[in-house]
Amino acid sequence: MNPTVLIADDHPLFRQALAMALATIIPEARIMEAGTLAAASRLAADTPDLSLITLDLKMPGAVGYSGIALLHAERPAVPILVVSGADNANAADEARAFGAVGFLRKDADLPQIEAAIRAALDPAGGKAGGGQDAAALKAQSSPSPVERVRGTVAGLTPTQLKVLLAVLEGKLNKQIAYDLGMSAATVKAHMTAIMRKLDVQNRTQAALAARSLGLDLAI
Repeated sequence: MNPTVLIADDHPLFRQALAMALATIIPEARIMEAGTLAAASRLAADTPDLSLITLDLKMPGAVGYSGIALLHAERPAVPILVVSGADNANAADEARAFGAVGFLRKDADLPQIEAAIRAALDPAGGKAGGGQDAAALKAQSSPSPVERVRGTVAGLTPTQLKVLLAVLEGKLNKQIAYDLGMSAATVKAHMTAIMRKLDVQNRTQAALAARSLGLDLAI
């Protein structure tokens, strides 16, 4: 079966450049494009044969590393390669912690892009782009409190993450219910589950926990 790749980036010219690179590496690939996190989430959920997601961290609907967390929750078995202009020294390690298989800067040259894509598509795993391997990081020491909470956030369901991100935006349950097409009671149930998983007592504490993990940091 030919691979299907989703390119999630809000810059059309960069999407086109990345699509051209992908066509060189895997000419038989079917390529889909998304300019917002919401569009990427829909395509990820509706494409059963998805083989790879390339994701820009800074795009409409995404805050901090929330795009990785959401798409990883939507399709946990699909590798996510972050292609970003972020210059945060820890960006690569943070991206891996939320579920990315690799991190690549947007100013990488074509051989680096090709190598990262091939590594991301390798079912045996391996590092794609810069940054230390997540497994190696875990092996060096026991998880810190931040790492444990990060793991909890990364383990939330797609709907729970959407609710949590809406809370970060300051939306009330009724607003969240309208935006997500569910009842206020369902939103409340999701918030209860989120607070239980994060081991917090209220939505304010849940938002603080998310903020402490970089889910609303401008990258």
